[in-house]
Parts: sequence; C-alpha cells; structure tokens
Amino acid sequence: MRTQVGIIGAGPAGLLLSHLLHLRGIDSVVLERRGRDEIESTIRAGVLEQGTMDLLTEAGVGERMKAEGAVHHGFELAFEGQRRRIDLTGLTGKSITVYAQHEVLKDLVAARVAAGGKVFFNVSDTSIHGIETDHPSLRFVYEGEPHEVQCDYVIGCDGFHGVSRAAIPAVRREDYERVFPFGWFGILVEAPPSSDELIYARHERGFALVSTRSPNVQRMYFQCDPADSVDRWSDDRIWSELHARVDSSDGQHVVEGRIFQKNIVGMRSFVSATMQHGRLFLAGDAAHIVPPTGAKGLNLAVADVRVLTAALVAFYKEGRTDLLDAYSETALRRIWRAEHFSYWMTRMMHRLDDASPFEQRLQVAELEHVTTSRAAATAMAENYVGAVAV
Repeated sequence: MRTQVGIIGAGPAGLLLSHLLHLRGIDSVVLERRGRDEIESTIRAGVLEQGTMDLLTEAGVGERMKAEGAVHHGFELAFEGQRRRIDLTGLTGKSITVYAQHEVLKDLVAARVAAGGKVFFNVSDTSIHGIETDHPSLRFVYEGEPHEVQCDYVIGCDGFHGVSRAAIPAVRREDYERVFPFGWFGILVEAPPSSDELIYARHERGFALVSTRSPNVQRMYFQCDPADSVDRWSDDRIWSELHARVDSSDGQHVVEGRIFQKNIVGMRSFVSATMQHGRLFLAGDAAHIVPPTGAKGLNLAVADVRVLTAALVAFYKEGRTDLLDAYSETALRRIWRAEHFSYWMTRMMHRLDDASPFEQRLQVAELEHVTTSRAAATAMAENYVGAVAV
C-alpha cells in the first residue's frame, strides 16, 4: 500500500490531520489499535478554545459542536467559602465551548468515512521503519494479515504509550517530566447543572472541579490519592467530599444525582522536546501531556495539527521543507506556554502535601489577586482561552 502521509493513532490529532490533508488533496492512511466503538464511547472531557473551534469548523466538522456544545463566557473560582467569576469574554473578547472529546471523535470519524478515508481500526503489531530515509514505512497486522504502508512522512499521534516516540533513538530524545503526587477522582452524574459555568475549587481538603456535560449529565472531579480505589468511595462519601470542597457560604451548592461512572486518573506534565526525527513527526499526547487543570490537552493536539498541516501543504504544493524543518521549534513555543499555565493552575488550586501553612496562605493570596486585579485576571483569561501570542 502506498500513501503520502502515514498516521498512527485515530485520536483527535490523527483524524483531524488526515481530514485537513484530504481537503487539500493530500492522501493519508490512519492506523488505530482500538476499535471504532471504543474510541467513540470512551468519555473524556472537552474544553475547546476558540482556535480549536475555528479549525474544526474549517474542516467541516463543526456543525454538531455548534448545535450541541455549551458556549461558556467565563468560569468560577471557589475558595475560602466564596465564588468569584473570571469573565473570559469581557476580558479577552473570546469564549470556550464545552464539547466532549468523544463527540469530536465521532464527528471526525464520520467525516473520514464519508470522504472514503483510509482508517484502519483494530490493528496490532504496528512498527515504524526507515524514518531516517526518504521512504519510511509502517508495518501492522489487520484482520490477521500482515500489511505494509509505504509513505513520505510518518506522523505519530498515538499517545503517551504509543510506538511513535519510542521509534526515535533514545540518545536523540530530550524528554521532560513531572509526575504529581495526586490524582483526580472523576464521576459522571445524572443531574441538572450545579452552575452555568465550570467551577474550579481550592479547599484545604483538596481541589475539586464541577463541569457541565449536558442539561442532564454533569462531570465532577476531586483531588485524591492516585493509588486509591473507586471501591472505597460510596456515593454518600463522594457527595460529602464534593459538598465540603465546593459549596459556598452564601448557599450555593453542588446538585446531587445518580452517579453512573467513577474513575481515578493520575496527573503528570510531560514534554518531548524532540518532536521530529528524520521523516517522523510527533503530535498530541505522543509529544506532550498536561495536567487537565488548564484544559489544554485537546487544544494543544489541535494546535500541533494546524502547524503540521501548513508544513505538509507547503511541501506537497510548493516543494518547501522549511516549515517541516521548523516544526518542533514552532510547536514547542505554544506547548511550553500551555505547560506553564497548566502547572501554575495546578499548583494554585491543589492541596500540596509538602506545602507549609505559609505556602498554603500564598495560594489563597494568589487567588485573591487573580480575582481582584483586572490585569491578573486578564492574563489568566488569555491563557485559558488560548489568546496568548506565541
């Protein structure tokens, strides 16, 4: 099999890149180890920056997002028994849309199928060959038979544990990582919204987040030990913890409902500063991970795709390689900016076991500052909506 661009991973980065290349007349093949049903049903949060919404619309996959996504013009910071609002639109002229990642994937898969795109689900034993030559290839097993895709470029969009980053020789890789000593306990709840906008809560017992998924389904998180077990948490215990961390002194409270999903996720920051080697380029979680506090994961993947699309179009339409050569440098400027913002949000909002009482009061002082200073609130809002120039 021959194609121009071989893409590993049918997540948001891989599918969006494939579709944008298709719209520009560039052929691609996408390989995915999971089944279509699995990627479309794995529920993950989605806070979309304006730039992400614009690119999805440009790709022709934004219709359902606009109809069903919830546009938010701000969010609330809860601390010391009070809630204070960050006016995103008033401070930046921009907003965000809450639209779950698996819904984005459904739209992208449907678009690739309708366009006759070559997307292979349920593949195994994927391997990358010849990335230091002009003719790399991908080998994989599909429906019990071995296959090979010959291509000009390989794009690794297969996540943190995928094969793509590992294909870059270890001596050439420059990786940075910070693993946090806490995780998030997440629940999905059948209930009306607790608030019109997201609530980020800092409490002495730990962080909490309340997020709307639909008029009837809400997503909530609270800080926990990443080694904890969901079996140790009864519904009553969960609600008691969320009320303690989020409810305000003026009577605002979390709305309870039937909990139908529980899970625990770990927290880490990671950057592979080597995002390209030979004819292999990394995008999305294969190259970087951010703690979800700053809502940057999906948006960073889309930003990578925007840069890669422009670079590949320049190569195929104009014979230029300058944008491909500069891919890592270009993408990393935004990545490190987002990493810093997510790290800052995480440090400000979470209970830190190694923090002294002095440092805990500094967290409160910083929250007071960003909610009373227009300049500080603007800086926070610009980073949150993705309006910071990089």
